[in-house]
Amino acid sequence: MEESSSDILLNFFFYVLRKKEVIWKGEPDGRSAEGFFEHSIIRVHLRGTMLSILAAGSVFFPGLFLLSRHCLKSIPGLRWSEGDAVIVSARLVSSIQAIMASTAGYIISSSCQDIIEDQHWLTCTYIWFAVPYFVYDIYAMFMCYWHKLQVKGHEVDNGSKSKAMAVRGYLRREFLMILHHVVMVTACFPISVFWRQGKGDYFQGVMFLAELSTPSVCLGKILIQYKQQHTLLHKVNGAVMLITFFLCRVLLFPYLYYVYGRYASIPFYRVPFEVPWQCNLGAALLMAPQLYWFSLICRGALRLFTGRSSRSRKPTAPVKPDYEGHEPMTQSANGYSTQMVGRDTPAMSH
Repeated sequence: MEESSSDILLNFFFYVLRKKEVIWKGEPDGRSAEGFFEHSIIRVHLRGTMLSILAAGSVFFPGLFLLSRHCLKSIPGLRWSEGDAVIVSARLVSSIQAIMASTAGYIISSSCQDIIEDQHWLTCTYIWFAVPYFVYDIYAMFMCYWHKLQVKGHEVDNGSKSKAMAVRGYLRREFLMILHHVVMVTACFPISVFWRQGKGDYFQGVMFLAELSTPSVCLGKILIQYKQQHTLLHKVNGAVMLITFFLCRVLLFPYLYYVYGRYASIPFYRVPFEVPWQCNLGAALLMAPQLYWFSLICRGALRLFTGRSSRSRKPTAPVKPDYEGHEPMTQSANGYSTQMVGRDTPAMSH
């Protein structure tokens, strides 16, 4: 009988427990009643632990968003509008998740001496904890999109028909980012937890470090929201965003291929021919949107530091949007705009 994904993960945990000399009585192969009983107890315990971590993430990220929104709306001296509170809270949660992921990535990658065999408990733990974030963020991005229609002075009612049209416009405008999040949950999550079978925690830790670029991306979107494109802070943040995005996302997979080449004592150009084709396919699929987003960042940075957009831009009369994604909004919910109108730097939530 073929093992399910959960069985594969549980067997991996059994291996780790035995390797670390955790109390173990009998073999889990059914050769003794005591071993079978102990195996069953640990199996139930581990499944409960994984579900508890998943539940913790499901509560933490939406809860942090709701708490931040409430504080921004109710604290004396702030009392922000609903739209501003929602948008800034979404950026705050994204930044906190990025800091947590980057910290976990540093701990994991710096702890693994053998980049293939060494394991760290934080790898699978943080993956289980963080996967609900991507589900939550799809909703958070829609809330940002919805409130931006109001923040920018467009009339939006709360009728079901209006919301349905807004959802269609959101899906069109943010298709790439939504697809990214869906792939992270439906493909990257099971691959990272089950398919690896405990191999390559170092690579997983380095991939966590890709989130180092997210805080500057979120800060850039907040500065744009409050029309602070002319400030020194915005220019410095734009430079930081450009550098961190290039180092942590564009160079991510070339670096991983280079490290594996050194480990396996093969030339860098031979690595794609030596690793499983699934690795090459996954790297290509994850790399493609990063290159696209980086091209938008470069275009925005060019306009920011040359000032061409401010000199060439002419005032235009406001146009009421349709909800099919064709409204002339200057910034999409995730911060990127394919038209790059009225923007100085593009941004993204991950």
